[in-house]
Amino acid sequence: MAANSQAGATPLMPPSSRAPSAARVSVIMPCFNAEATIARAITSVQAQTFPDWELIVVDDGSADNSASTILGIGDARIRLLAQPNSGAAVARNRGLVEAGAEFVAFLDSDDTWHPEFLEQMVTALQASPAAVLAYCGWQNLYPDGSAGIPFVPPDYEPLDRLETFLGGCRWPIHGALVRRSEIQTVGAFDETLQASEDYDLWLRLVARGPLVLVPAVLAYYHHHLGTQITKNRQRVALSHWMAQQNFLRENPNAALHLGKRRLRELVIGELLRQGYISYWKRDLHTARALFKKVMRAGYGRPRDWFYMLPAILPFSMHKRLVTWRDSNSQKGNAPPSNPFC
Repeated sequence: MAANSQAGATPLMPPSSRAPSAARVSVIMPCFNAEATIARAITSVQAQTFPDWELIVVDDGSADNSASTILGIGDARIRLLAQPNSGAAVARNRGLVEAGAEFVAFLDSDDTWHPEFLEQMVTALQASPAAVLAYCGWQNLYPDGSAGIPFVPPDYEPLDRLETFLGGCRWPIHGALVRRSEIQTVGAFDETLQASEDYDLWLRLVARGPLVLVPAVLAYYHHHLGTQITKNRQRVALSHWMAQQNFLRENPNAALHLGKRRLRELVIGELLRQGYISYWKRDLHTARALFKKVMRAGYGRPRDWFYMLPAILPFSMHKRLVTWRDSNSQKGNAPPSNPFC
């Protein structure tokens, strides 16, 4: 894979302008109104069996008691920085400017790690000097105390990395450990993206060199009742698409490597898939926005266009048509309910 993808990336300060860190790992945690969850997240860092870390918490304009909660923990390894509310990408980049360790990890203020996360990830990167990052498995945890099925991703090295990562984000932001020197090379988080900024960074990093899998569930993604960016389907889908576009502009050989048809399947086909997910969840506003982009690209089979074309109608008419289709579906007269297969 070509390693020339920095479109929209925020450059970092030169390493010489930062104070060196005595820690081996800089953990960066953006925080916005996280009073209810941040103590749990920080406790999971303090519980690490690998003790050689610094935690940089960037308070992104919180209006609650997040800052006092953090200061009350009283751990000298934790630094609290404050900035006006600017978004997670800006907060993470602020943390990167302050980070001085050899390795960098990102942990959101509502998520947690297994106690052996840092130990196993550092060990993996040390054993693989050419690897740009290590990644691991994760598990979803829900407010009612239930948990999703633990998931360990495959080893991506035997696969075509370009095809694999254009096909989607392969781990959550807190499921990887990165060499800081590699982020210095490719640039930091793209602050113009409204979501999927982690995916954008992973795309640029995996173009740099090998990856190493730690085949264990070491990261936990906590779902909660508040507003999470992953709940905004339109923002996530369009930001994901923009990250792909940025990468492809900086890596024009991708089309030659994959072929035009496969490239369209990975990029426009994913946008269509997300459009269908929104459609079947009856998030019609999102489905219409995504369908329109897919149609402008001239993509899809005739049965896809059957579902997409009504997106050009006024919203009220489209909604009535969907209601009518739902009614007919109950009578057994509707088209198949899963056209994207």
